[in-house]
Amino acid sequence: MSGSPAGGDGKRGRAGRARFLGRGNPSAGLVVLAACGAALFAIPLLTLLARAPWRELPALLSGAVARDALRLSLIASTAATAISAVLGVPLAWILARVEFPGRALVRGLVLLPLVLPPVVGGAALLFALGRRGVLGEPLHEATGLVLPFTIWGVILAATFVAMPFLVITVEGALRSLDPRFEAAAATLGAGRWTVLRRVTLPLIGPSLGAGLALAWARALGEFGATITFAGNLQGRTQTLPLAIFVALESDRDAAAALSLLMVAISLAVLVALRERWWRVR
Repeated sequence: MSGSPAGGDGKRGRAGRARFLGRGNPSAGLVVLAACGAALFAIPLLTLLARAPWRELPALLSGAVARDALRLSLIASTAATAISAVLGVPLAWILARVEFPGRALVRGLVLLPLVLPPVVGGAALLFALGRRGVLGEPLHEATGLVLPFTIWGVILAATFVAMPFLVITVEGALRSLDPRFEAAAATLGAGRWTVLRRVTLPLIGPSLGAGLALAWARALGEFGATITFAGNLQGRTQTLPLAIFVALESDRDAAAALSLLMVAISLAVLVALRERWWRVR
């Protein structure tokens, strides 16, 4: 007799936990809120698909403006990703593995572009590296190099906003990595660079790939820092987002076509990251 109530309490407890974890039927209010949240993303994108000039799409995307903007966007995003890899991976390793005074401050500065309005980042770059900037003026006097209103300005602005995505992804992977694998390689006589190349990087390979893809996608879609620091000159600094901004005032069909192209590229990146970031079970 004493076992039945306990068994009943156990079943009720398991049922309660299942309901708490969302394994039961969701409430009507939860479904409505979730549907509204999904609609917030779905309606604008579906409207864009409905508004897109499908018949004129090949002609619009093959025009000089679209070709130049796509070329500059691909060059800038790829170069920014390469720079982010060269600088961001060592930075992530230092932040994850080395204790030093002010590490929290350095991490905060590195991740600040994630929450900083891009136009503020562009203004900061202009004040620092513009022709009259703190570093830009002596750099120009010494080398004649001008960063604003050039492709190098576009690349620098894209790197500024994209590299934090790589750093935060790689740092998280390094922090969660089991150090016994690296220690075992070291005890077998492998040097630091060998351990890094043969053990650490392969183990964090999926996270590194995800960070690179996110950085590339963020650089491709950069707008605020680019237009503030590098300007909006067709064929020189006008990337796809800037071309869309201009087309919205003069040619809505072209703006819709370029927007559709950006959506397709971004969707391709998300599909590529699907197996790394989430899996349907």
